[in-house]
Amino acid sequence: MASSVRFTVTPTKAEDLPDTSPDVSSRSSGRVRFGSRESVNRSEASAGVTTSAGADTPDRSHLEHGDGGVKLSSVYINNSHAIDDDDFYDRNLALFEEEMDTRPKVSSLLNRLANYTNLMQGAKEHEEAESIGEKRKSSKSPQMGTFMGVYLPCLQNIFGVILFLRLTWVVGTAGVLQALCIVFICCCCTLLTAISMSAIATNGVVPAGGSYFMISRSLGPEFGGAVGSCFYLGTTFAGSMYILGAIEILLMYIAPSAAIFVSDNPDGEAGAMLNNMRVYGSIFLVLMSLLVFVGVKYVNKLASVFLACVIVSILSIYTGALVSAFSPPSFPVCMLGNRSLAQHELKDGQCMKTLQVLLEPPPLEGANASESFNGTDAPPVTAAAAQERTTDLWRHFCNSSELSAVCDEYFLHNNVTQIQGIPGLASGVIADNIWSSYSAKGDVLERGSHHSPHRDAVSNHFPYVFADITTSFTLLIGIFFPSVTGIMAGSNRSGDLKDAQRSIPIGTILAILTTSLVYLSCVLLFGSCVEGVVLRDKFGDSVKGNLVVGTLSWPSPWVIVIGSFFSTCGAGLQSLTGAPRLLQAIAKDNIIPFLRVFGHGKANGEPTWALLLTAVLAELGILIASLDLVAPILSMFFLMCYLFVNLACALQTLLRTPNWRPRFSYYHWTLSFLGMTICLALMFISSWYYAIVAMVIAGMIYKYIEYNGAEKEWGDGIRGLSLSAARFALLRLEEGPPHTKNWRPQLLVLLKLDEDAHVKSPRLLTFASQLKAGKGLTIVGTVIPGNFLQTYGEALAAEQTLKHLMEKERVKGFVQCIVTQKPREGISHMIQSSGLGGMRHNTVVMGWPDAWRQSEDPQSWKTFINTVRVTTTAHLALLVPKNISLFPSNTEPCTDGFIDVWWIVHDGGMLMLLPFLLRQHKVWRKCSMRIFTVAQMEDNSIQMKKDLATFLYHLRIDAYVEVVEMHDSDISAYTYERTLMMEQRSQMLRQMRLSKSDREKEAQLVKDRNSMLRLTSIGSDEDEDTDGPGAGDRSAEYRRVHMTWTRDKALQLRSNTQTHTASVCSTPEGFRDMLNIRPDQSNVRRMHTAVKLNEVIVNKSHDARLVLLNMPGPPKNPEGDENYMEFLEVLTEGLERVLLVRGGGSEVITIYS
Repeated sequence: MASSVRFTVTPTKAEDLPDTSPDVSSRSSGRVRFGSRESVNRSEASAGVTTSAGADTPDRSHLEHGDGGVKLSSVYINNSHAIDDDDFYDRNLALFEEEMDTRPKVSSLLNRLANYTNLMQGAKEHEEAESIGEKRKSSKSPQMGTFMGVYLPCLQNIFGVILFLRLTWVVGTAGVLQALCIVFICCCCTLLTAISMSAIATNGVVPAGGSYFMISRSLGPEFGGAVGSCFYLGTTFAGSMYILGAIEILLMYIAPSAAIFVSDNPDGEAGAMLNNMRVYGSIFLVLMSLLVFVGVKYVNKLASVFLACVIVSILSIYTGALVSAFSPPSFPVCMLGNRSLAQHELKDGQCMKTLQVLLEPPPLEGANASESFNGTDAPPVTAAAAQERTTDLWRHFCNSSELSAVCDEYFLHNNVTQIQGIPGLASGVIADNIWSSYSAKGDVLERGSHHSPHRDAVSNHFPYVFADITTSFTLLIGIFFPSVTGIMAGSNRSGDLKDAQRSIPIGTILAILTTSLVYLSCVLLFGSCVEGVVLRDKFGDSVKGNLVVGTLSWPSPWVIVIGSFFSTCGAGLQSLTGAPRLLQAIAKDNIIPFLRVFGHGKANGEPTWALLLTAVLAELGILIASLDLVAPILSMFFLMCYLFVNLACALQTLLRTPNWRPRFSYYHWTLSFLGMTICLALMFISSWYYAIVAMVIAGMIYKYIEYNGAEKEWGDGIRGLSLSAARFALLRLEEGPPHTKNWRPQLLVLLKLDEDAHVKSPRLLTFASQLKAGKGLTIVGTVIPGNFLQTYGEALAAEQTLKHLMEKERVKGFVQCIVTQKPREGISHMIQSSGLGGMRHNTVVMGWPDAWRQSEDPQSWKTFINTVRVTTTAHLALLVPKNISLFPSNTEPCTDGFIDVWWIVHDGGMLMLLPFLLRQHKVWRKCSMRIFTVAQMEDNSIQMKKDLATFLYHLRIDAYVEVVEMHDSDISAYTYERTLMMEQRSQMLRQMRLSKSDREKEAQLVKDRNSMLRLTSIGSDEDEDTDGPGAGDRSAEYRRVHMTWTRDKALQLRSNTQTHTASVCSTPEGFRDMLNIRPDQSNVRRMHTAVKLNEVIVNKSHDARLVLLNMPGPPKNPEGDENYMEFLEVLTEGLERVLLVRGGGSEVITIYS
């Protein structure tokens, strides 16, 4: 029977589980099961039995498929009882069973993702705050749609205090055309930002923090922390602005008598008002903070009330504007000539200079007791007993109630008239309001199209309406911009939305379009319905202290006054609720260490400490006490936030990050760059000094996070930008070799670790840091002997050790650890392969093998010489500090002394460049530089000194020059003796190593006498380190002997070898043979050079802080390696600190610019 595959899926929802199963939670997690038809038939048979046994569970048969067992999904992902030993590894996945711990099956992964919740941080805490002391209710999945979850919250956050208190003033001051321009620019800025924000918000789940989360995850922790802090400050100062707006409405329009500070002198009125704002603002702030502290649920419950107030107020404005076309409301404005008068200062309420008072009762047809007359108009003669009296307006301008008093000249030459403050929609007043009318502080408000004669300086004791600040187009932008902020409300609530990917873009963009339409239409309505001089009256003094926008509302100005008061209070509460949670989100990310304390709060997660800091900062804004001064501050912070949202979207789009797959597709990088440009322009247009301050704050936070903040890897766009820039730069570097002017030592520092993974010579890294001074490339490498499969953990530990040492020494660079069976090969591979493209090392720094003479194992100095050969072959420079432990640390600067350079052979200028680089560091800065060169008998030492001085002059290097003459001399007995001792010692050690090697091979062969293969120990370099030309022949001979090896032959050879070794090393004849060795003449010459040079160097440079000299090259014949080490020892004998330098064969310094 052909078997077919059948797929059965076990249920994963709790409600799908049968209630009759007593051990539902103890079964395995839901998985897709693969089985043959036979297994399916067996499961169906068992299911039939179950159904007959329990008729009340008809669905049980659908749950029991697979291998005859019940496969029910546990509702708990991490249930410890949810794993059956028999079923944990699917038979078809047995090949991967050892990887199940680290690489879960696809079905398990999908099961976890199905139970993932995207509730925002803070929503859970709010729910807990509401359910303290109550029984926890089962959590419901987010069900909010676009309208309730995004559109209305955005409307509530965007509409604010500016619309009711300042938009009329903006229209009157800037004119209709420029006001439309201001509104359009600001709305374009937020619309473009909303498009970028929608792309970011639909590219994954956005938890609490809103824009902070988007920026930090897109641009990295540095930008995220800096801009998140600015956004937090902006939200905090927004709370201050809303509170100040509420106090202004309260003290100006609702209860002016509630003012605590009152000034009788007009000069002190502004100061008294500011003090009232400070006192009442502080009281309101405390009350609102207490309300937020007690419970956020009360703020959320009041949100709908505040939203209703906003909507009702806006509707009353539109209704009033339409009604004004047919029956304009009566709000007369008193004008003296062309200047508006503050009617609330006229105690008698009379808008005239004098009154005609009848001494006798007038007849019935003369019902009016008085009529006004203006300057030249003759008063009507009603009776002979009429008497003329002055009004309160006369007393203000004439300082007396007498008709004969001396009055103000402007008062005498201009008439007093009354005009309608609200002419109505059909009046055509928009023609007068279409152009701007900016004014300086202290100017009298006048009608724009009429000019008064005698425009002299005006005393503020007169009841005119004065401009309280100097206005300009840029100032108005800064004041108006906060009225378009609040577009992040939808993205902050992504956890409460049914479909955040769809709701956030639609709701946010619709809310911005709606508010933009309202603002633009309000600009036109205000310009078409209200007299210009009333529009420019910020506080409504000319309309008897009424709120200007309230005069247009229907049916009563109180609709706007009360509605705007409650809406501003609600907006302030929302700011005081959102700002602490934003700060808590930043603190919990732990990217700014000193903010860590603000991540804690009450037991239910309420950010208590963050709320306290928010209240303190909001109090600073309230102490400013001026809405017009606070608004530009928060405009800066919001603009900076929006700028980086646009930058994040543009970067992700241009870099084409693989994870950049937003569901919102109506975005483009050009739109994001346009939005970013508008944000930057608005920052400097509205207030360039505030913009600089905001940027400095953000920059300081950025650098603080960069140096002291916790390291985070969020897959941000800045890292992608760095990778793209690095790729571009590396490709450019690859185009050709670097010019001599651009040459700098790019170091590969070879460090050795001991058995405990500690660095043996940490001063090597100290010296590298002094040489680099933080510039260029530094790679710190080490080789770990062993097998990579077994020692991977050790390699990671070594890498961390080196990184910690680099942090301690403040070396910026990279770490490379290589695991290899033969360390010598590992070093060779590292020298060949380190770096990438044009960013490769050109200089190798390695330590001198100390105590190489006393070591029985020759590997240390053989590895050293092999490294010298490898660097020479690779045309790399080599630096070998000798006595590195005596080199100064970074905390031990040299107060004086010399850095001596012994220039024996030309090596491309390395010897000249290195002291210059060292003296850039504080340790060597105070050392002077001396350059010595050696002259032979045939050289002209005087000319050499002049040429060298000229060369250094052109190199711009300040150094003392000396030419040392070395005369030809006979080889001294000391030189001959040193050479003889060196060769005798080498011969003895070679014999001892050979005998030791033979014994080891012999023991190995006896142990494996039945084997046809020769086994060698892993990690040994003995195979390639046997000395002498006949090493290969001897090994071949041994391999031939293996075929006929016996125990007797082994014992015989062992006795012969021991006898031979003893005779060589211990008998007088053996020593006599060694003493008869005649030293090689080439070795004698080399030793003579080393001894003579050492004498000269010690004589001249015994007191130098550091001696740099050319490092001779290793011999071509490997037999002389040990002699080479001896030559270097003799050359540097008696010197405290020596840096052996070997050039890479290319010029590294030039006299040309």
